[in-house]
Amino acid sequence: MTEQQLPAWADPSVSPADLDAQGVSRRGLLRRAGLFGAAFALGGAATPAVAAPAVAATGRGYGGEDPRLAYLVGDHHVHSVYSHDAKYTFSQQARAAARYGLDWMVFNEHSNFGHARYGAALEHKEILGARAANPRQLIFQGLEWYIPAAEHCTVFAAPGPHEVDLLTRFELAYDGKLLGYTEGAAGAADTARNEAHAVEAIKWLAEQRRTGYVDDVLVLANHPLRLGIDSPHEMRGWRDAAPEIMIGMEGAPGAQGAALPGRRGATSIRGEYENKPSAQSWAGYPADAYLTYGGFDWATATVGGLWDSMLAEGRLFSITTNSDNHRTVFDTWRNGDWPAGQNFDNTGRLPDPVNTDTPQPGSDFWPGQFSRTHVGVTRYGYRAVMTGLREGRVWLDHGHLLDGLEVRLRREHGNGRGVTLGGRLRVRKGEKLTLDITVTSASRPNPQGILPELAHVDVIRGAVRGAVPDRDAWRAPDTKVVHTKDVSGRKGTYTLRVPVTVGDESCYLRLRGSDGNRNGTGYLGASVDPHGPIPHEPGNGDPWADTWFYANPIFVDVVS
Repeated sequence: MTEQQLPAWADPSVSPADLDAQGVSRRGLLRRAGLFGAAFALGGAATPAVAAPAVAATGRGYGGEDPRLAYLVGDHHVHSVYSHDAKYTFSQQARAAARYGLDWMVFNEHSNFGHARYGAALEHKEILGARAANPRQLIFQGLEWYIPAAEHCTVFAAPGPHEVDLLTRFELAYDGKLLGYTEGAAGAADTARNEAHAVEAIKWLAEQRRTGYVDDVLVLANHPLRLGIDSPHEMRGWRDAAPEIMIGMEGAPGAQGAALPGRRGATSIRGEYENKPSAQSWAGYPADAYLTYGGFDWATATVGGLWDSMLAEGRLFSITTNSDNHRTVFDTWRNGDWPAGQNFDNTGRLPDPVNTDTPQPGSDFWPGQFSRTHVGVTRYGYRAVMTGLREGRVWLDHGHLLDGLEVRLRREHGNGRGVTLGGRLRVRKGEKLTLDITVTSASRPNPQGILPELAHVDVIRGAVRGAVPDRDAWRAPDTKVVHTKDVSGRKGTYTLRVPVTVGDESCYLRLRGSDGNRNGTGYLGASVDPHGPIPHEPGNGDPWADTWFYANPIFVDVVS
């Protein structure tokens, strides 16, 4: 079904008043969009979303008995009229998320003085109303933090009496743009101060969680290599400041429609990764790092690259994907006009958009339309989603490539469920393990009208060597693709069983797969990655024709 053929209840351009006039209730919309399904899949009647207790972040252990999970689909990077450079109303974005089957989402508005003074509180009122009316749509309030000396992060808290106050205090005290702490060039006078302030910001968030001021708070780095200004040592510094707070990064950015042929010009790249190194960029990144590979950030897509170098330290660092929705491709809405005397600085909110009936510029997809982050939970609720993210029970796909993915690593002759994504299995040298990969193929056409087909599944293995002496290291030389399973033509739900033999040292395993349409030799060579994602030609990057899934790692800890 194309955007022009949407039924009224599913069309983000239709106003709530129009829906009411046609007899379509908001509750009915959510039920049709599937936002109740995951809760019932967990068994029986569902409890109120905000009541779900958090699982202890340190409670997983090494026993190989991770719980059974349901996966909730979400997006942690969505903008509305409360961001100075976006255009959609809160309700337009929420309805779009419902239409595309999201269970959770984060409104992640840009920081600035108008937002801090006015917009955050105004948005919070809308979020509270939406939560009360639709308890099965998990809506987080967040902030897109301008990291001192670096790029952006998503910061979001669990619902509670202090969530908006926490975000506003954080914005005013630690935002690099508001403070003028943007300098990050090597050797510049303010760089060390600014980098230290970013670390203190994350520690401050951890203290608010420790003291119970908020129930939970998480941080994820956004589009980390878009400008090349998030250096490896900065990313490690943020992680080490509070690993329970700074949990990972966007493995794939939003703006995936940026290079649709004929839309933005001959130089456009998926993700709007169209930059060159600047004085602010970290000099150790090659020029190729500024591109996306199959729509994924170079840091993630390069087997043996930056993400793997962090995992090779034996510490979890999760990846996600999202829409970063500001302006949707093929959309006909424009920003509304300001009344006399008003602007973003004195209102904190853009005027409502106006429908022009003619296509407007845009690079993004609606939340859930193309990019999806799947989080494994044992309960349905806000804190359950945050716990799943923190524990790394995460896989992601583009183009609705898969209906489901379940991954378990277990002892070959064991009877337990094994450990799943983000987990750890403690074993002895020489033990034989089995990696069970249960795939549920796509059962219906995606929003583009394509029935996706998974072509292959890659198993990537890396040695765990502990903390690196060089905090700017971005290579993991012992990480490579070790198994490739051709699954072309397989339908329904099936399980791949991959034997794993434990060697002398600890390691990790992670998964990746694609529709098989575009691949080639990986960035570090065919011996490391013989058929990985590759960049597209500038201006010719149809994202629907090059879709991938990625999964978080499972760690294997070898004991004597």
